[in-house]
Amino acid sequence: MSSDLSRGAFGAVLGDVLASPALNILRIAAMAAGHDGELDGETVGMMRDQVAAGVLARLEPAAAWGELERGLLAQAPSRMLRALRDCGALAVLLPEVDALFGVPQSADEPAEVDIGEHLLRVLDETARCRASLAVRVAALVFNVGKSDSPREHLPSHYKHIERGRPRIEAICARFRLPADFLDLGLLAIAECERVHRAAEMRAGSIAAMLERVDAFGNPVRFEQLLTLCTCDFRAFPGRASLTYPKAAMLRVALAACLGVDEAAIAAEFEDDAADAATALLEARAFAVAAALRSERWADPA
Repeated sequence: MSSDLSRGAFGAVLGDVLASPALNILRIAAMAAGHDGELDGETVGMMRDQVAAGVLARLEPAAAWGELERGLLAQAPSRMLRALRDCGALAVLLPEVDALFGVPQSADEPAEVDIGEHLLRVLDETARCRASLAVRVAALVFNVGKSDSPREHLPSHYKHIERGRPRIEAICARFRLPADFLDLGLLAIAECERVHRAAEMRAGSIAAMLERVDAFGNPVRFEQLLTLCTCDFRAFPGRASLTYPKAAMLRVALAACLGVDEAAIAAEFEDDAADAATALLEARAFAVAAALRSERWADPA
């Protein structure tokens, strides 16, 4: 590690702070995500030996979460994930995430990226924008359905959402994560790619998406989704300094929809809930079209 967490400090830090050898490994990995926390080869080797000896097999996953949370909330979460992967712990704790490394995904320039390496960049972007823990967890899990996409479809990932949902549910259950973490993770896997395509949508489709993700009833969660999508966008090569126009576009669209007089529409169709819902969606679509008509929403990449 760096000078303040070198091999000489390894035993003291791990032995004094934690009694469990398994938690010791996670604590060192989590500390690597902090300022100046790069691990040296000797430290990784010691951790690898303990993982090979099976110390993680006796660890209750929920007990590990405190250390994983510590690393995710640090300034460079990628360093924790890389340390866990280098010593073999990631494959034990989060095999769904470990399996993403080496899997290709379409990009712009270069034409493909390694999903695992991209995931590390997304996590560091969440740290750079000081995203909430829920967003960082969603960033960790929202690609897990892509690890075993049919080879003939690569670098596309046909039906990754269907494969990913039960994996996200299993991860959240394994670590006993709050229900809102699961909720955001499932929302992210279903909607992140649609958010990226928002500039191609008609106004009605945008209004329908805002309704589908409950942007009106749960604006905080909607902002979390936009934050994750922004981090995902900026994690692709060459985009780190770019703004993400889809987020601004959807915020304008949401504001326009909130200006629709929902009470008046409900009163007009008080005897027919289905007609009221249709009229409300149409009114929101017209509001979105009016709000975006004078703007050019192009992807700068």
